[in-house]
Amino acid sequence: MAAFSVSRYFMALFLLNFYLKIQAEDPKSISFSFKNFGEDSNFTSQLALYGGAMVEKDSMSIQITSSMVSSVVYKKPIEVVEGKTRKMLSFSMYFVFSISRENGEGLAFIMIPNIGLPLNIFKGGSIGLFKARKFRFLGVEFDTLSNHVGVDIDRFVSVKVANVSSINLVLNSGERLQCWIDYEASSKRLEVRLSKLGDIRPVDPLLSYGINLSRMWKEEKFIVGMSSLGANSSQKCNVYSWSFRTRSVPQWMHSEPLNPEAFTKKQKVVSVHKRSSDCGLKILAALIFGTGCGALGAFIVLFSWTIFGNRRPVVPQEFVMQPKEFEYTRSNVAADTTIEDGHK
Repeated sequence: MAAFSVSRYFMALFLLNFYLKIQAEDPKSISFSFKNFGEDSNFTSQLALYGGAMVEKDSMSIQITSSMVSSVVYKKPIEVVEGKTRKMLSFSMYFVFSISRENGEGLAFIMIPNIGLPLNIFKGGSIGLFKARKFRFLGVEFDTLSNHVGVDIDRFVSVKVANVSSINLVLNSGERLQCWIDYEASSKRLEVRLSKLGDIRPVDPLLSYGINLSRMWKEEKFIVGMSSLGANSSQKCNVYSWSFRTRSVPQWMHSEPLNPEAFTKKQKVVSVHKRSSDCGLKILAALIFGTGCGALGAFIVLFSWTIFGNRRPVVPQEFVMQPKEFEYTRSNVAADTTIEDGHK
């Protein structure tokens, strides 16, 4: 019992040390979460609204109109790499949105370099970016014209797209959709998942793209936000909730892990055979066959016992007892001779 108690204390100290080490490695992580945009959410101290973006009180959402370029931006810059050790940062984002049925181009999640506030770049041009100024940016667009999700890098032409129709969704259906955008710094991959509100998080991403964000911006800081695509449209995009968090990659992790897709292509597809409808007949036939074999075996045993078990032993003929005839010899006792002998 004493040894068990000591090992338990050592385990507790190990877990505490591991937790403190993780906390020490991630001092500058940034996270925010807004379940709604009502009066109690206090989002105005952290978010900035530009253009025609406004709060819709009835739905407690931020409405990004397309009548003019509209954007919502998180004010605090986010670092791509952390501190002097230059540890890479990963991030995960989740938001719920809807796009109305009117004609328009849709919505985009954007990552732009930190150029300070106020962000005057959200005054014109596609997704609010000022055309006269050149800088690198990353965008994940939800294009309602083509009903696809695309990744944009430095220009407004997607380097990779995925059709939303493949998962039976329509971006401008007016219903609420939920989206997950994840960037893993260790594998340098950006993944996008999309589903209806209330569904579980999909296992496979709708779209994945390899990119190294640590080499994308020299400033090593970026700003995240969401913006309407294009302008001069009656389409409305509503954002109902939004959460974002960063995390650093531990030093013991490999900086360049293997690409999992290279292995998935070589794996053999395991085919699962469906249960046939005549499964019951096969079981019945097996039972009949087993019963028949058992009956046949019992018959053979009884037949052998009848033949070999009831046979009488065979004795050689010389040992057979022969009937013996007894001869009876008549004894003639002469009475006269006896008498005569008696007188003598």
